[in-house]
Amino acid sequence: MRGMIGEITAALGANGLILRGGFLFPHHDGAPHGVSGAPAKSVLLVGQASAAPWPHFLRWREEQPQAIANPLDNWSRQVIGAVAEKFGARAVSPSDKPYLPFQQWAVRAEGLKPSPLGILMHPQYGLWHAYRGALLFEEEIALPEPCEAIHLCDACVEKPCLKSCPIDAYSTEGFAYQPCLAHVRGANGGPCRTGGCLDRNACPYGTSYRYPAEVQAFHMAAFAGL
Repeated sequence: MRGMIGEITAALGANGLILRGGFLFPHHDGAPHGVSGAPAKSVLLVGQASAAPWPHFLRWREEQPQAIANPLDNWSRQVIGAVAEKFGARAVSPSDKPYLPFQQWAVRAEGLKPSPLGILMHPQYGLWHAYRGALLFEEEIALPEPCEAIHLCDACVEKPCLKSCPIDAYSTEGFAYQPCLAHVRGANGGPCRTGGCLDRNACPYGTSYRYPAEVQAFHMAAFAGL
């Protein structure tokens, strides 16, 4: 099994993706189906740290029609789907409908907790990581249970992530989606559109993994529908 995990890791790494932990579904109750339609027994999460997949995505994007919708989701599905096919798994995506509980899976797989922005805080990557998909297996894959990760937000007294947005989109009350969207689309939202969320960028952790401005601008444009 370790050999297969190593091969999956290498296959994903060829496109800048990494394994983000996994677990066994308890008694397989409510587990999504695997490749044959039977309930899955194991899940391996796939994601990224920093913007490592970006150059691979850009090369793929150059070969696609300009009007393709949701290109990053499509690229992720294609890459992860090829790995799934090779190893007899079913690939699923966070944007698949009906939605699967990816955030809950991530919490269980890596022992992380949400930051005040809702993004899971990673003890090494900070807020600069993402989950791009998962591999569902109809066999049990033995993985160690994750230890609860140090939650860096607990040690952060100043909470700059709640003080940098010009419209206070994030607060202890949650995320003000519509005001944020209107601001990013509006005349004063240029810094957010070109450099990314000011609150996210204010976080002092994992800064060496921060996405470059062009990557953040891509995600903000997708968020704003621009």
